[in-house]
Amino acid sequence: MKEFLVHLDGGERTELRLQMAVDLAKRFDARITGLFAQSESNAPSMVARRASTILNAAAERCSTQFHKAVAEAGVRGQWMRLSHGDPGFVVAETAFCARYADMAILGQWESETSRVPEDLVEEVILQGGRPVLVVPYASEAPSLGNSITIAWNASREATRAVHDALPFLQQAREVTVLAVREPDAPAPAADLPQVNIVEHLAAHGVRAKVERLVDEEIGVMDVLLSRAFDLGSDLLVMGAHSGSGLRRGSGTRFILHHMTLPVLMSN
Repeated sequence: MKEFLVHLDGGERTELRLQMAVDLAKRFDARITGLFAQSESNAPSMVARRASTILNAAAERCSTQFHKAVAEAGVRGQWMRLSHGDPGFVVAETAFCARYADMAILGQWESETSRVPEDLVEEVILQGGRPVLVVPYASEAPSLGNSITIAWNASREATRAVHDALPFLQQAREVTVLAVREPDAPAPAADLPQVNIVEHLAAHGVRAKVERLVDEEIGVMDVLLSRAFDLGSDLLVMGAHSGSGLRRGSGTRFILHHMTLPVLMSN
């Protein structure tokens, strides 16, 4: 990974995301792009699609914060900001900018403190075409990737997430592949090819163990989060919006609302 995009919005968790991006840039000898994107709070400015004085001031504060962090860390960085804060523009342009990075770093939306549209993270995952590292608003530690849990269901999205996360997996001290199925889920057919994700990871230099759990009571996504906590994981890797029908994306949205550790998601 050589290009990280970190979303900055002047919120109280901006510093945490920026520090995480700096740490990753050091680890991978990468460049950071700091992108300021924030929803406009001034109605006339929103209608005119021009940044208000308040939005410009927030952007200046973030610019100072970004350039200071990059200079002190001795990493390469470039600064970008959106020209105005119309919510639809914020979502579309953040997703567009993410396409020019190896990974985008965004914060979990939180109703009391977030300064961006509620669907920003989900839309960047869906429309950006790149993996997204989502940092929970309750997180404190900027480092991640020592102990990684992979949510594995053999879907296209899970496969994409695993391969997007390989640079982290190859450096991790511990990797656990967690497969959770519902009690009434059919067992794999005996005549299917006997493929093994752990063997595939081993071919890429990743030593992983596998756990297979049955969700008896609390729901698959709760099982994932609970077991990741028990394992002491500091990163969850999972596909986004797998499945079909009316419940498509429900697991993704559950994790985005209830995450307790950083999550790398790919679609």
